[in-house]
Amino acid sequence: MRFPHSFLFRCDDLGFGRVLDAGAAWFHHEFLRSNVWLPPSLERRRACLLVGERFCVNTSIEHLSPCKKLLRVELSAEEVDKEREVVIREFMRKTNLPGFRPGKVPRQVVLRTFKDKIDDELKRKLIPDAYWKAVSQEKVRPISKPDIEEGTLEEGKPLSFTASIETEPAFELPDYRNLPVRPDTRSVTDEDVAGAIESLRAQRATYEDRARPVQTGDYVVVNYTGTCDGKPVTDFAPTARGLTEKKDFWLHVDAGEFVPGFTEQLIGAVAGERRTVTVTFPADFVVKELAGRTGVYVVDVVCVKEKTILPIGEELAKAYGADSLGTLTAGVRKDLELQLEADKKRRVRDQLVATLLGRVACDLPEDLVKAETRNAVYDIVRANQERGVPKEAIDERKDEIYTVANNSARERIKATIVLNRIAEQEKIEVTQQEMEQRIMQLANRYEIKFDKLVRQLHEQNALGQIRREIMEAKVLDALELYAQVEEPPASTA
Repeated sequence: MRFPHSFLFRCDDLGFGRVLDAGAAWFHHEFLRSNVWLPPSLERRRACLLVGERFCVNTSIEHLSPCKKLLRVELSAEEVDKEREVVIREFMRKTNLPGFRPGKVPRQVVLRTFKDKIDDELKRKLIPDAYWKAVSQEKVRPISKPDIEEGTLEEGKPLSFTASIETEPAFELPDYRNLPVRPDTRSVTDEDVAGAIESLRAQRATYEDRARPVQTGDYVVVNYTGTCDGKPVTDFAPTARGLTEKKDFWLHVDAGEFVPGFTEQLIGAVAGERRTVTVTFPADFVVKELAGRTGVYVVDVVCVKEKTILPIGEELAKAYGADSLGTLTAGVRKDLELQLEADKKRRVRDQLVATLLGRVACDLPEDLVKAETRNAVYDIVRANQERGVPKEAIDERKDEIYTVANNSARERIKATIVLNRIAEQEKIEVTQQEMEQRIMQLANRYEIKFDKLVRQLHEQNALGQIRREIMEAKVLDALELYAQVEEPPASTA
């Protein structure tokens, strides 16, 4: 199933993307999740240069910062009036007012009735095209949607406006061929396969209630409340609510689990029994306010559970749909080999990107950095929440999370800019077919109809993200081909 080019590469419909002519393709601004613009492809860059060819504009540029520019643009009165006449004629042709035949409303009636709408349409037609003409004349590379401040539109007078934009930084593209990479010589071992089989056993584990005292290795479900010096733990660490009280909380009875020394004191208890557990929070405890303090917990044992896992054998193989243990083992080895090859490829590409970025010194557009930092913070917080990290623990590390997110955002943006510049140099393009193939893969993975997924991606401004991923993968493919593979170090065995 193929969609027209104008559907997959559609404009944002904010006046900065219209059909160039009857046979021309659409061009549009590409966005990250944060609605931050990505540089358009070469095809659409060339299309942008065609826009506004009919205009003659006067421009000047003010460099507010290395990546922030203020464009001042003026269209002559003659250009404005000429376009105004086209708009007026179009309104006259389409206007249908009571007392007049369709398309026969007098000019003065149309002007009086639709003055504001005519002005709005005139700006919608003039400003985007004049903006791109100014961008072309000043030879700037926008990396954000322009913040337009419109001037007054008056008949017989020029139209002026300013456009505040973030731009790509100026930098010399380094030699990106023959980048050194160290090969990854790892291979899947029997120990790796054995470990994976153990993981499969753990995934099929069952937890059975046991009417006996708690033993090492058991799992217990407990209710508890905790105090320090007779006061709730939250009096000393307000965010540590999970260490103050919990209901139906699962604990693995083993040394070092939960708070060190806690679960060992439950050995020998039975369901329904209440015990008092006293612990000393370690000096390096994650909640720093409790480090070195003594905690006293009243613990009610709700039930005792024993973990049971399948033995390595035919029953385990059948649990995973294999006809024999040998088939299961072979399948596990194959999966590990595929994972390892993917990891090797990722590590090679990480080396290439790290080396490449180390050769580029440039400023970064700060608005883009801020937006991507917000996205990165959100991703980190969400990942920790999915892992079960309590909100209070996340809050305590918010400064560290921001620092990590900001560094990640800067590296990601720099990589995007540099890889995009290499794509231009190498004339690497993302085709409609590649977009459709990638979207089809996603549709199959998430079991969504292709056309429905395309609509969702368009509504979420996510098509630009997909194009970026494909383009960067193609650039990295090229860098891999150009890379200078270093000999692995000689074994010292």
